[in-house]
Amino acid sequence: MKSSDINLLEKQNEMLDIVKSTSLTHEQKMMSLAKQAENLIYTLEIPEGFNELFDEGTICDLGEGDAPYAPRYIVPDYEKLMKEGCEFLRLDPPTDLNQAINTLLIFYKHVPSVTHFPVYIGNIDYLLDPFIEDEKEAKKAIKNFLNHIDRTISDSFCHANIGPKDTLAGRIILEVERELQNSTPNITLKYNEDITSDDFAKESIKTALNCAKPSFANDKMYKKEFDGDYAIASCYNGLKIAGGAYTLSRLILKKVAENSNSKEDFMQNELPKSIELMASYMDNRIKFLVEESKFFEHDFLSKESFINRDNFTGMFGMVGMAECVNILLEKEGKDGRFGESEQADNLAIEIMELIDKLVKRHKNPYCVFSKGNFLLHGQVGLDSDSNVSPATRIPIGEEPELSNHLLQASKFHKYFPSGTGDIFPFDSTANRNLDSILDIIKGSFNEGLRYFSTYSSDSDVIRITGYLVKKSDMEKLDKGEAIQHDTVALGLGSVKNNKILERKVRK
Repeated sequence: MKSSDINLLEKQNEMLDIVKSTSLTHEQKMMSLAKQAENLIYTLEIPEGFNELFDEGTICDLGEGDAPYAPRYIVPDYEKLMKEGCEFLRLDPPTDLNQAINTLLIFYKHVPSVTHFPVYIGNIDYLLDPFIEDEKEAKKAIKNFLNHIDRTISDSFCHANIGPKDTLAGRIILEVERELQNSTPNITLKYNEDITSDDFAKESIKTALNCAKPSFANDKMYKKEFDGDYAIASCYNGLKIAGGAYTLSRLILKKVAENSNSKEDFMQNELPKSIELMASYMDNRIKFLVEESKFFEHDFLSKESFINRDNFTGMFGMVGMAECVNILLEKEGKDGRFGESEQADNLAIEIMELIDKLVKRHKNPYCVFSKGNFLLHGQVGLDSDSNVSPATRIPIGEEPELSNHLLQASKFHKYFPSGTGDIFPFDSTANRNLDSILDIIKGSFNEGLRYFSTYSSDSDVIRITGYLVKKSDMEKLDKGEAIQHDTVALGLGSVKNNKILERKVRK
């Protein structure tokens, strides 16, 4: 039997496994089968040497498939939708709260992504607040709105923003989320000490401890980097409104270190080679998407200016800094571990400076707003990762005292305009001292922390890496029951492989 025949037989068996699965819903089967079909089409020009690094797991395409036909992440201008409606969907500008909600829910169905669901659903408090007339009726409508999203967007990479201003809609959203205990949508508060009231921030912290959302984005940092016009999408991805990301691939630094003979070999040979191969691969994905599948020429989102191709960029992801540093120190015969010693952290900063320099040296003609550059992204990891820490996070089980942890993380967040973050669970007593947690957020943001996430140790909804899952849903899936949200499977894998439930709980 020819190797091509064997490969086709393997694909057919994989498809049959999907068809026969008892733990997948109809929708999950349909999407899985569509991805299998897409991966039977080979459209990309693969740079020489790329396949070797891809096969050994040094470079990962994060499941984007072999035939790009839509950008990975899309961040529509929802304010335009509220003001002007949408010709393609025959939607007039809404005039009341029910119309506004109905308009958004219809529009969401037509926003593609790598997950086939919208990864950004807008600054929903700002979108809804102008239409609120009666608070009691608004709470009922917004509760139905959020439930609809959770039940129809069965993927926890769906992300909403609130803030930085304190609004009635924002407060209703926080209150309702505590009641609903839904894992979708993920939510981020754009926190700005100069704009966000302490009372609204503490209400957000109260909700986060209760159901793992919202997280807190350093609004001042993002506004400066994106010229004021940004959104937090998917896990915690900073992207330009009316734009998004063509693609996201990731480099596993641990693997690069393992392939190196020494620190010098890593810095001068293996790391530059891996970065250039991954960047060239990303170039080919973007070129095919723009020039061959021509998404931006035919999709209504582009035609009606809800998105603009010039606002898209490529996200250059990386994971495994902690393991990379530890391996290189060991190869050099030196002591120290990432997050525990100044020598290790200084090496990590040296590596980040080189990565930043090499990624910026590479130019792509279709990344207009980012001046031809791919934006660095602290990728959160995969459920299949083993002994690979997300981005520049300290490995679970090795977390230092909280203030030291925050200061250490702050050293690295400045390198990742398209997103990175750290997670700090608290015990249940934290609900009695919201002021202290707000002080922690203020202080860490002033030190350069980009993104802060928390939840309570007794919360059912928890943050896995950058997305949310209910512990009760993972327990059901582990018993073989079908679960509506496909990200539950990712969460369960991360719990088993990456000790997610063993994070240090702060008191």
